[in-house]
Amino acid sequence: MGRNWRHEGGAELGLARLAIDTGYETSAVYAWARANGFAQVAPVKGAEGFNRAAPVSGPTFVDATAGGKRLRRGARLWTVAVSTFKTETYRFLRLPRPTSEEVEDGAAFPPGTVHLPGWADSEWIKQLVAEQLVTVRNRRGFAKLEWQKIRERNEALDCRIYARAAAWIAGADRWGEASWADLEDQLGVPVGQDTPAGRIGRPERPPQTTRPSGWLGRRKGWL
Repeated sequence: MGRNWRHEGGAELGLARLAIDTGYETSAVYAWARANGFAQVAPVKGAEGFNRAAPVSGPTFVDATAGGKRLRRGARLWTVAVSTFKTETYRFLRLPRPTSEEVEDGAAFPPGTVHLPGWADSEWIKQLVAEQLVTVRNRRGFAKLEWQKIRERNEALDCRIYARAAAWIAGADRWGEASWADLEDQLGVPVGQDTPAGRIGRPERPPQTTRPSGWLGRRKGWL
């Protein structure tokens, strides 16, 4: 929780929001999240299906247990439409990537490009793509889409999905250009001089004269 990550520009990034799965040892997860604070820790549970109004819903107050005593409304739980974020992830993985030569010439990565870390080995990558979207039929013959495993280990994909949910809970999907400009300013990234990994072909934005308010505020870290 207290770890920092060094941005390519040199800034130190802290953790703004952490999502933790409640599907195992639920009571222990609630207690740990409560001890660390729900402002930073988001207990989550996955829900299948594509017929949800939003990829993340909540939070809902749930009872929790602490030291054998039940606490009414003792935890705040977020529900994640994992099928939606899995579909988004696989769509992003299929995006065409510019070659190294094209990047050096100034080519931009398409918005949503997944940049894999240097430590990602073959097992981790297999876990990231451990499921496939198939069409199944119920007893009445109605067809529906469903994500199914093609191998047992899929933790890397789960981590990606819940990290994406954490970004949604933090508000990243609702930030405007001014908010992103403020974050880049905190990182010391000059406008128009993004690093190759950061060039995603965003439209040019007008000069910013005032700092946005009402989002995360100025903090040591964000995502």
